Amino acid sequence: MIQQVTKGIRVSVETRYEGSFLKNSTPNYAFRYLITIENQSKDVVQLIKRHWKIMESSKPTQIVNGPGVVGKKPIMKSGQVVQYESGCILNSPTGAMKGFYTMINHSSAKEFEVEVPVFQLDTPFSLN
Repeated sequence: MIQQVTKGIRVSVETRYEGSFLKNSTPNYAFRYLITIENQSKDVVQLIKRHWKIMESSKPTQIVNGPGVVGKKPIMKSGQVVQYESGCILNSPTGAMKGFYTMINHSSAKEFEVEVPVFQLDTPFSLN
């Protein structure tokens, strides 16, 4: 598990290889990732946007931006934990993701960024 704390918000990431398949004669490798976000600050915060960099050896870095996570913009009180699971398909057997969440502090109405640490997406056979 990879973890990082930014401004009182702890982000933890666990990854899992799901399998591979061919699409138009191109190999595809499926990965799942479980994100846990814990509000360790004293304030109420809301996750409003996400920004991802998806890196792999067989193609340029992909940038993904969007509102919330998995269709939600969770509001987190102090001590609250939010988890969600998502996935990624790569054309390489190994890659990585990193990014950040844009959050808003409900007390100050100020936006801030919470880093998501780099996490590896590796097939078991690529590690040998």
